[in-house]
Amino acid sequence: MHKFATSLKRLNQNDARDQFRRSRRCCFSQLAQRQSSVEESEAGGVLPVIPPFNYSPPPYTGPTADEIFRKRKEFLSPSMFYFYKNPLNIVHGKMQYLFDENGRRYLDGFGGIATVNCGHCHPDVVQAIINQTTTLQHSTILYLNHSITDFAAALAAKMPGDLKVVFFTNSGTEANELAMMIARLYTGCQDIISLRNAYHGNAAGTMGATAQSNWKFNVVQSGVHHALNPDPYRGVFGSDGEKYAKDVEDLIQFGTSGHVAGFIFEAIQGVGGIVELAPNYLPPVYSSIKKAGGLVIADEVQSGFARTGTNFWGFQNQGIVPDIVTMAKGIGNGIPLGAVVTTPEIAKVLTRRSYFNTFGGNPVCTAAGHAVLKVIEKEKLQENAHVVGSYMKERLTALKDKHEIIGDVRGRGLILGVELVTDRKLKTPAKTEILETMEMMKDLGVLVGKGGFHGNVFRITPPLCFTKEDADFLVDAMDHSLSKL
Repeated sequence: MHKFATSLKRLNQNDARDQFRRSRRCCFSQLAQRQSSVEESEAGGVLPVIPPFNYSPPPYTGPTADEIFRKRKEFLSPSMFYFYKNPLNIVHGKMQYLFDENGRRYLDGFGGIATVNCGHCHPDVVQAIINQTTTLQHSTILYLNHSITDFAAALAAKMPGDLKVVFFTNSGTEANELAMMIARLYTGCQDIISLRNAYHGNAAGTMGATAQSNWKFNVVQSGVHHALNPDPYRGVFGSDGEKYAKDVEDLIQFGTSGHVAGFIFEAIQGVGGIVELAPNYLPPVYSSIKKAGGLVIADEVQSGFARTGTNFWGFQNQGIVPDIVTMAKGIGNGIPLGAVVTTPEIAKVLTRRSYFNTFGGNPVCTAAGHAVLKVIEKEKLQENAHVVGSYMKERLTALKDKHEIIGDVRGRGLILGVELVTDRKLKTPAKTEILETMEMMKDLGVLVGKGGFHGNVFRITPPLCFTKEDADFLVDAMDHSLSKL
């Protein structure tokens, strides 16, 4: 103790306090977890236990959550919201797990908003990024580089039909903006049909295609018509996809000149609350759009890259082949990267003028994207998404019989939604209850997202390396938390 006290005197008092606090935080985090679990267990019965994971993160010596939060409030936009009453300071990630500043491990049931498909810091993806970064970080597409062409070829090989021409962007918003512009240029028409409850981005054109007031500012948004959402749970026609499809035909006949630029859709609406389109909806819509001279755009930003399990792309579950496919999020496992894929004929419209993207096709980003494709194939992540996702959906559906507050369980693969309602008949959104449940699940060690227009839907979009044990822990944590409401 004498040596320790003497050394402290030699340090600045504030620095010493911070250093001691961080050291204590790293050394005793596991003990604190066990103590907390024991106390809560004694108070409320047996608690769900996080699956074992043979990995320990390096000690964290950076700023605390409080310090970061103070800077965030001062220097970052006030529009940036956060989860939880006391926001987590996430400092490390490994596969399907995240670690906070205290070294506590959390099961990541949100995957960085359906982004981290391969798992956090997957060694193959990390190594691809390192190798490319040490060779060439950026050069622009004005020069040749194999990274962009290799990835484009590999991506085209995953597409059906004649979808094989790729234009890389930095995000899903950029990809959807470009896709809508291509459709307008190719057809010579301006009208785009989107769906109510959709989310396609937050730039000028995509905000127009987005159809939730929560995400739309009062700026000019023209040329987009929003059709009835074919929502099997809340929609006016239930699961009758053909009746919803008739609304698209009516929009064409009574809201446009009879000719349209295109139709944009998400096979499973992510921000909208994991809403899967009603069966038999897209084939008749596809037919109506084609008769009106338009193109069909599939937004695969959240449902793409094997996440649905049954197919690599979400639209493949709907029995159509679109003219344009947009993607982002899972394409780079967290690296800023997006893409538009279309046919050679349609792609020619961009040669009418000069169209350029400085960072689109950056060699580091495309090297990461190529590594993602290889990992998905090598580790059979699509199959895993199907097997584990189907198992978890069964378990979540069983919870619906136990908890009256669960109104609906939906989705497929590892893109699942659980909607909470205070009245099943009226489908009254349980807005407060979902926040309380998220807090309790976080305290147990499970992180999930939320969405839907009313913010009452759990969004479960974990890394595709999720195991059945992880699924059990997530569902058990939700069960335990709902029981405490």
